[in-house]
Amino acid sequence: MSSINTWIKGARPRTLPAAIAPVLVATALAKSHANAERALLALLVSLALQIAVNYSNDYSDGVRGTDADRIGPIRLVASGLASAASVKRAAIISFAIAALTGLTLAWLTSWWLLAIGAAAIWAAWSYTGGKNPYGYMGLGEISVFVFFGVVATMGSYFVQTQSVTLKSFIVSIPMGSLSCAILAVNNIRDLKKDAIVGKHTLAVRLGDRNSRLFFFTLLLCAHLAALLIFSPWSLLTLALLPITLRLGRSVTGGLEGAALIPVLAKTGQLQLLFSALLAISLWLSK
Repeated sequence: MSSINTWIKGARPRTLPAAIAPVLVATALAKSHANAERALLALLVSLALQIAVNYSNDYSDGVRGTDADRIGPIRLVASGLASAASVKRAAIISFAIAALTGLTLAWLTSWWLLAIGAAAIWAAWSYTGGKNPYGYMGLGEISVFVFFGVVATMGSYFVQTQSVTLKSFIVSIPMGSLSCAILAVNNIRDLKKDAIVGKHTLAVRLGDRNSRLFFFTLLLCAHLAALLIFSPWSLLTLALLPITLRLGRSVTGGLEGAALIPVLAKTGQLQLLFSALLAISLWLSK
């Protein structure tokens, strides 16, 4: 029987900033309309979906055999630390938590959230699951941008304010870009092995050099999008530019394999720091 620590590692906690950041930013944007109860519910949905997609990816890649001999976070199925059935069950439980919490939010706000939630669950499972996983076609970054950027941010804003605005879309762009950057560096690390097993991620399709430039571009896009708020306070996010440049240069400089594992963690940390500064700037803006 797997230990709790093994299951925690299997949930890939380094990816969780991608679930926390959009809710933080959306709540700051809501300001006086912010609702702590609904923000916490939105956070639970986001975290449960992130954990669910991590477990479902572990299960699907494990049973396909594409996770064998990998560098990086623990693969529960491929490593034999947990059975495929138990990992699939963990994914289903996580999806159920997200669905039930989302149902509560829909009851409190709008039943349209059910359709959005169903689409998010389908996207999370189909990334590597099913007969034709879109993650194997190089479409993973698009899905991450949409669901962990636009939907997570605008959805968290909507459940607290009962409205959507242009600004809620603008602030979703850096959240989506940084979430994509986490996936991008993960796929750069696995590029060679993914190509061998026929997993055609965007990194495989772009090639090594272009995928590294894409990662750097995503980081810079986050900074540029934050400035579109057109508030002097948004300049606070530029305080993180040295970290951004250092991360970008480390990846474009050619780091490979295990050397990219710390970069993945630091990209997640950058997203948390970025969302915190962006949230402060939104709170202080008129």
